Amino acid sequence: MSTVADCKRSVEVEIPLEDVERAKERVTSSMRQRVRLPGFRPGKAPVSMIQSRFEGDIRNEVLEILLPQAFRTRVEKEELKVVGTPDISELQFEPGKPIRFKADFEVAPEFEIADYRGLPVQYEEPVVSDDDIAKRLDSMRENKAEYVNLDPRPVEDKDFVMVELKSLSGLAEPIEQDVQIEVGAPETLAPFNEALVGSSPGEAKEVDVTYPADYGQERLAGRTVRFRLTPKIVRRKELPALDDEFARDLGDYQTLDELKDVVKKTIFHEKQHAAQQQAKETLIDRLVEANDFPVPEAYVDRQIENQVRMQLRDLAGPGVDLNSLNLDWTKIKETQREKAVRNVKASLLIEKISDREAIRATKEEVDRELQRLARQEREAVAVTRARLEKDGTLGRIASHIQTEKTLQFVFDQAQKHA
Repeated sequence: MSTVADCKRSVEVEIPLEDVERAKERVTSSMRQRVRLPGFRPGKAPVSMIQSRFEGDIRNEVLEILLPQAFRTRVEKEELKVVGTPDISELQFEPGKPIRFKADFEVAPEFEIADYRGLPVQYEEPVVSDDDIAKRLDSMRENKAEYVNLDPRPVEDKDFVMVELKSLSGLAEPIEQDVQIEVGAPETLAPFNEALVGSSPGEAKEVDVTYPADYGQERLAGRTVRFRLTPKIVRRKELPALDDEFARDLGDYQTLDELKDVVKKTIFHEKQHAAQQQAKETLIDRLVEANDFPVPEAYVDRQIENQVRMQLRDLAGPGVDLNSLNLDWTKIKETQREKAVRNVKASLLIEKISDREAIRATKEEVDRELQRLARQEREAVAVTRARLEKDGTLGRIASHIQTEKTLQFVFDQAQKHA
């Protein structure tokens, strides 16, 4: 199996003495104009004094100028596609001699891709059942539900009750708020149900509630809290009738059958997208398994950082600063490495297929995505474009479109079976 080491290269470079001397002269002259020495006007101090006083600075500037140029010239001559920044070692820089150094670096992998047409994959077109449509329509009715106040009476199961809730003990920061509780609902804790059923508006009760250790609100998880709860209003949820009027109320539909047709198509596209995404992931795995080639450590490190950033963004929100977190990168690399190598290989393979099949994101496709983002942000398209060009997102959008088109090509060419 190929390893990261297959991407490592090393070159020894020599910079001719005449190039070194010319660079020294240019740096010394520039420094002579910049520095201020007592008793001399700018640019008038003796060259020998500048060279003696600022020997270390001159040396560093000469190296900063010559080393990158010499390295770039050498790798271009050998047609090497360098990845990342080279490590410089064995540097020799002595008066009257050429500069010599060694550079260790990584190169992009060279590989031939195995046949990517006709790959076998499990896939069948999804089916939308009447039950699927009914559940979606019920969800739409729920969104249009109205809560009707009832004449005061004792609370019954399935009622929606507006409750004045006040914590009496068990919390550092007390709770005092009005909440609506659905009596008997799966998410309603049993002590609340037991206390409310049979109670009447205005009748206060005290109840001890023990929250599960994995409860969603951290300040309540695993705690036992005593509450006083007072029912205020008893309500009944009323769902709209499933008829033509309901369809017209939702939008540009004249009949319930028209709405059902649109719902059926929507569910089909959702199921189709999910099924195709799963099939595409399988195809990517097949491509990675069929193509063994090395990947540069720089690519893997960058991918690990991206993976960690995305995971932290999901947990802590966008804009999280990785440098501000005390992360054990050695341990992170161990746990994330296998996934990162797979993703890097997948990216390189997709890029190879894109090049071979001349698949690119068109201007129209990028413009459509820009328009969608502009509508989402409620700003002019030109403003969105300028912002995304500035932060580099526009290029990533084009790259994402190209990747999706390439994956669709591989999927379309695959041998699909149930």
